[in-house]
Amino acid sequence: MSDIVCISPIDGSELVRRPAATEAALAQALEAARAAQREWLKVPIAERSAYVLRFLDAMLAMNQEIVPELAQQMGRPVRYGGEFRGFEERVRYVVDMAEDALAPVVPHDERPGFTRYIRRDPLGIVLVVAPWNYPYLTAVNTIAPALIAGNAVLLKHAAQTILVGERFQMAMDRAGLPKGLFANLVLTHDQTSKLIGSDAVDFVNFTGSVEGGRAIERAAAGTFTPLGLELGGKDPAYVRADADFDFTVENLVDGAFYNSGQCCCGIERIYVQESLYDRFVDSFVALTGKYVLGNPLDDATTLGPMAQGRFAELIRRQTAEAVAKGAKAHLDPAAFPANREGTPYLAPQVLTGVDHSMSVMREESFGPVVGIMKVKDDDEALKLMNDSVYGLTASIWTADLEAAERIGGEVETGTVFMNRCDYLDPGLAWTGVKETGRGASLSRIGFEMLTRPKSFHLRHG
Repeated sequence: MSDIVCISPIDGSELVRRPAATEAALAQALEAARAAQREWLKVPIAERSAYVLRFLDAMLAMNQEIVPELAQQMGRPVRYGGEFRGFEERVRYVVDMAEDALAPVVPHDERPGFTRYIRRDPLGIVLVVAPWNYPYLTAVNTIAPALIAGNAVLLKHAAQTILVGERFQMAMDRAGLPKGLFANLVLTHDQTSKLIGSDAVDFVNFTGSVEGGRAIERAAAGTFTPLGLELGGKDPAYVRADADFDFTVENLVDGAFYNSGQCCCGIERIYVQESLYDRFVDSFVALTGKYVLGNPLDDATTLGPMAQGRFAELIRRQTAEAVAKGAKAHLDPAAFPANREGTPYLAPQVLTGVDHSMSVMREESFGPVVGIMKVKDDDEALKLMNDSVYGLTASIWTADLEAAERIGGEVETGTVFMNRCDYLDPGLAWTGVKETGRGASLSRIGFEMLTRPKSFHLRHG
């Protein structure tokens, strides 16, 4: 059986190696999950939630170990302190709303002599195929509500963050979760496809690339297994003339370059009304130039390496293509001494003179590069924002709430932001359109994805 290997982006060394699960171990995990789930669905929601809160406490207690471990696995600087502020917010939110979200739905019209309601039953076994870029946050979005809703959960984490799955298992064990109800699985891509195609699980949540999503769909074909897919993105920002200038620049620089741009909802393209354009570009470039590229274990580093060298090479190719077609690159990579060809260490870059003939404005970059275009009005901005095969989030920077709602109503996206970006509100559905995927996590709708309706139509007497 193949080994799963994590190569650290810090220095290219092998960080960890784990053997993939044997067929016997996988079969045993499935059998244990099925048996545990049959008992778990009888446990009251409040008690399930208490287990999840104990899991949260156990995970939070490991944060000091996890922060440098994350830097070693995927390159995020330790100065940012990991993911647990958002992690805790999301877990506590789904716990607080669970009783209400999972309560039976009663038809509004009473019918004498009948009891009628729709119960929310768990699906059974939920498989979470998690990504490396926000390895704790993305996984918990499904894991916490799935368990609270009465499901068993199997977690298959990305090779780049293989230790994250082990941390989840540790925390679940320390929380005293019933044996078998949660299992971290080390699987190859082929094993994952075979598992999905075997009809042994009842829901698959996948966060990753469009091609990865297609592979999941192909694997599930004919099984009728429901899927939740959050795939690629090319999230736009539109800066109107009435935007709070300094606030907008600061937040969009952070939205474009935090986590080395490796954010599902990171800002990848910006459209600025012409009256602000020159000033905006100057300020944006100046602030971006203050990043310190380096070893993520160094507290002075504000921009770490990308998770893998091949990801950095994609950005270098996109940037070179744009420049060859007439774009202007505003930052000199030499100003970032750690930047080196052939490595994951990549200087941030701001491009102007770009258009939608360039791959950097069309195709997902998922790295520290952003293109900025001048627009004359809302209509032009809207047309450009919608000129994409993706649709996860879009942000509108303005003092005019009515304008944001009007423009947002026409943007083809899962979430519309006004004066913020790169954030998940656990009270709202996290979802996308077009090639960004299908389904939703978080909010009441996230619980609906992880349950099935069962109607009761009971005649008295």
